[in-house]
Amino acid sequence: MKINVIAVGKIKERYLKEGIAEYSKRLSRFCDLRIVEVADEPAPDNISAAQEEQVRSREAARVLEKVRDGDYLVVLDVKGAKKSSEEFAEVLKNCMISGNSSITFVIGGSLGLAPELIKKANMRLSMSDMTFPHQLTRLILLEQVYRAFKIINGETYHK
Repeated sequence: MKINVIAVGKIKERYLKEGIAEYSKRLSRFCDLRIVEVADEPAPDNISAAQEEQVRSREAARVLEKVRDGDYLVVLDVKGAKKSSEEFAEVLKNCMISGNSSITFVIGGSLGLAPELIKKANMRLSMSDMTFPHQLTRLILLEQVYRAFKIINGETYHK
């Protein structure tokens, strides 16, 4: 199973880099993990709605260049489906059973996702009703993917 994470922006904080490295290492026994960063688009503080849409579209174009044909595409979207850890594990398991050998998760930029990217998604997933920094979202996502694999394999981790 291949798990791809395409994220807009770079991780800057050391503690996040260390956490991501730890979960990447843990996931290596379950999947082939690939993390791809694409550049975020500068957005001024007093940005207009039209400029926001341009920023999202430019970021979406960069993301879509990295999505492979045949990937099961999951976009992280505050308006997406909310899943418990067990339900999320079931989603991953069903992807594997149905022959999807590659799942790609997309974490958008600070202004969210462009409609063209959302339309291409097989699933819209919300991590929470709360707002998290996009860099922290990457760590949380990797932890939940790891937890899902532990649940799927009946291993103790999830309580």
